[in-house]
Amino acid sequence: MTSYNGNSKVDFYFEKAEKWKEELEQLRAVVLDCHLVEELKWGCPCYTFENANIVLIHAFKEYCAFLFFKGALMKDPEHILIQQTDNVQAARQVRFVNVKDIIGKKDSLKRYIYEAAEIEKEGLKVELKKVSEFEIAKEFQDKMDENSDLKNAFYALTPGRQRAYLLHFSQPKQSKTREARVEKNIPQILNGKGLND
Repeated sequence: MTSYNGNSKVDFYFEKAEKWKEELEQLRAVVLDCHLVEELKWGCPCYTFENANIVLIHAFKEYCAFLFFKGALMKDPEHILIQQTDNVQAARQVRFVNVKDIIGKKDSLKRYIYEAAEIEKEGLKVELKKVSEFEIAKEFQDKMDENSDLKNAFYALTPGRQRAYLLHFSQPKQSKTREARVEKNIPQILNGKGLND
């Protein structure tokens, strides 16, 4: 069997780590032991099987984590997979706050990684919510009702761009903030651009 080593292009991620250095190195060792290919994607170590993303390592202020791209399809017998927010449909995290926890879960983590690779091998897909199932903020709906050009431009966007706007507009608790977000992004929508274009 091929022995997989770390990718030198990814080394900097582990070298620059301050808060979670030992934990991140331990996670890297676990995943490389599963014979996945290490790449750098989205500025983080990403591990692939036959060019399909399986798991990502990332660090946050409060924890570091494995992120399984299709975690929603995994069995999770250990009950360790976490949905980051209600809006995350496919990915699931396993969070860590110390090396001891990672070492204690090493065998389980490997089983999860193998299961995630198997899901890719089988070509399974996460059934994502349709854009029509997302809530439209009242402030945005009012603007579309007033302006048919805006409504047409919005529905001409790709589903991913529509989803990004709908989530962005509905996040704030205060109507005033939602309204400001809508106003700010109207020109972008009318120009056929996504939130981050």
